[in-house]
Amino acid sequence: MITAITPNPALDVTYEVDELLLHRTTRVRAVHERPGGKGVNVARVAAALGRRAEASGFLGGRDGRAVADLLTRIDPGIAQRWVPIDGTTRRTIAVVDAQDTSMLNEPGPAVTAGDWTRQAELLADGSGPVVVSGSMPPGSRPGDLSGVIAAARAAGRPIIVDTSGPLLHAAARAGADLLKPNRDELAAATGLDDPVAGARALLDEGASAVVVSLGADGMLLLLAGRPIRWTAAPARVLSGNPTGAGDAAVAAFAAGLDEGSAADAVGRAEALVQSLPKAVALSGAAVLSPVAGEVDLNTYREMLSRITVTEDEHAD
Repeated sequence: MITAITPNPALDVTYEVDELLLHRTTRVRAVHERPGGKGVNVARVAAALGRRAEASGFLGGRDGRAVADLLTRIDPGIAQRWVPIDGTTRRTIAVVDAQDTSMLNEPGPAVTAGDWTRQAELLADGSGPVVVSGSMPPGSRPGDLSGVIAAARAAGRPIIVDTSGPLLHAAARAGADLLKPNRDELAAATGLDDPVAGARALLDEGASAVVVSLGADGMLLLLAGRPIRWTAAPARVLSGNPTGAGDAAVAAFAAGLDEGSAADAVGRAEALVQSLPKAVALSGAAVLSPVAGEVDLNTYREMLSRITVTEDEHAD
């Protein structure tokens, strides 16, 4: 079972309009609602790959119930084990007209230390990889994320963290099995423009592995204690919707760590290397999908067949 935690989920609402008229009345032609959040996307892609997946995180209020109900309707095979909170789950509003898309992102509801403790406790009776994806809601502290990582490690479950800023350092110091920043997030967190140097800095803090999304240049993987960098890139430049690309990549790594051979540190390291081309191909297939959290598996398999992995030594 892959447990995908979305600390700050959202009800994604899309308004279709002929033209967005600022400071005037705009009539909406159609309204669409979907369960939103990076961890939700990870769970959906993992399920599409044939893995048992569970969505978790913090939900509250009417919009929180809508997120859970919509996920049940869209992907009934995904288990759901949310932590109920007093606040109301946020909404993200996309206004789409003939020219462009305008976004309105609400702040998330505040969560307490007790909410985070309950989230960590849910990991004790499960097995398989844990993923924490996305921003943290108001009221969260770096120690809250560290507590979730500690709970996963105590249960013998590998944990992947996809976040940004100071939380990357907190996750590294807590011993996350894999961190997945993109190039800009890594530079902002470490102050280092070289992705290899930035990844090495997080490894030195305690992370077991770091994979860096490089956009059209693919991905870079480094492992603690290994003076090798692995790189993989798509065979062609892709254009489309990049929103869920990183989440699809995380799902690929989680699926790799869900294999029985990834039960120890050596097996996990090998699983991450083997998953690198799959992550690049799955990320590319997600770019070609108009909706985050969905991939065309035929496109994924076609892209995977043309991806090569390069190994190079780097200074330790």
